[in-house]
Amino acid sequence: MAGVLGIYIHIPFCKSKCDYCDFYSLAGREEQMDQYQKALLAQLKQWAPRLKGRGIDTIYFGGGTPSYYGAKRLRELLGFLQRHFSVSRQAEITVECNPDSVDARSMALLRRAGVNRVSLGMQSADGAQLRCVHRIHTPQQVQLAVEALRQAKLNNISLDLIYGLPGQTMESWQATLRSALALAPEHISCYGLKVEAGTPLARRVAEGEPLPDEDAQAEFYLKAVELLQRAGYRQYEISNFAKTGRESRHNLKYWMGREYLGFGPGAHSYFNGRRFSYVRDLDLYLRTLRGGEAKLEEDQVVDPTERAREYLLLRMRTLRGIEEWEYRRNFGLNFEPIGRQLEFFETHHWAELTGKRWHFTPQGFLLSNSLIVELLEAQSPTLAEQTFWRALQKRGGQNSLE
Repeated sequence: MAGVLGIYIHIPFCKSKCDYCDFYSLAGREEQMDQYQKALLAQLKQWAPRLKGRGIDTIYFGGGTPSYYGAKRLRELLGFLQRHFSVSRQAEITVECNPDSVDARSMALLRRAGVNRVSLGMQSADGAQLRCVHRIHTPQQVQLAVEALRQAKLNNISLDLIYGLPGQTMESWQATLRSALALAPEHISCYGLKVEAGTPLARRVAEGEPLPDEDAQAEFYLKAVELLQRAGYRQYEISNFAKTGRESRHNLKYWMGREYLGFGPGAHSYFNGRRFSYVRDLDLYLRTLRGGEAKLEEDQVVDPTERAREYLLLRMRTLRGIEEWEYRRNFGLNFEPIGRQLEFFETHHWAELTGKRWHFTPQGFLLSNSLIVELLEAQSPTLAEQTFWRALQKRGGQNSLE
């Protein structure tokens, strides 16, 4: 389908806020759900005429906790999209869920409405670790949730895991990986815990609470790569592993530089040569949308030079990586300085050439933030650092890291 794009819908409501979470989400605001639903429908209605002739091949409900928002509201949003947008019959339609808000009946209703993929926030198989970061589900609820999803005939399940949690050891991390594998999901995401400024976890760490250090996190990551690959899960992006054909098509849009539109406070878009995002403020989002257009927090034209930088930044997060003639053909730029840097990485076993494509090794992925900055410096020394952090922040503006 020509001209296809993805749709991301941000659901900012949570039953409880996790101590490490820096995504735009709110606890205790349930009374605004109906108002928010009307606002989302109004904004989608505004956009429908602008997208005539544009196919939609992925839809992603992220958050927050979309399953807490309720199957009725999600079905209404999905039905609107299917009636007013050109949604492909083969579209990948994902809903993020917390284990405590999953039941077979609601999931069956969502499946019949078109949902065909669920991302479940397992995080850990250790109850003490979950409680330590204010996760409100139990390990037993993860198993029950997966059983409910299978009962609802959903056959594409992703589990999110976190390494580097307070009190986590290599033994407990391997136990979490084994517990996840026992549930036989089609996809697994493994994220290193990040201490984000302004979160309760950041305050706890500042007061002296210990966390596994960088060396321990590196060991956790490499063990995950080893165990998951041995179990048949192919790594296709820094944090993501999938059975054959079960890669997240929506999230690959972010890393491959393809177009997507985000709706809701804090949601980001890349559309018609622009990157823009809405304010991370539910009340301001609602108020400005009532006046016509939701307020933007950022709006940037992506010129050819910026696209060339993003090609390096985003695609080197994936196992597909980059290719010299693809780069020359798309941007008309000299690849030689980048190639020399990659050859240097290769001598340290940080990167390798598979066929004609360069990509990081697992050891390289561990160092990818600094290695990508070096590639950007080889491409354009003066803007490398600010380009890296600006673009990476934009990818993190919604729950798209799966």
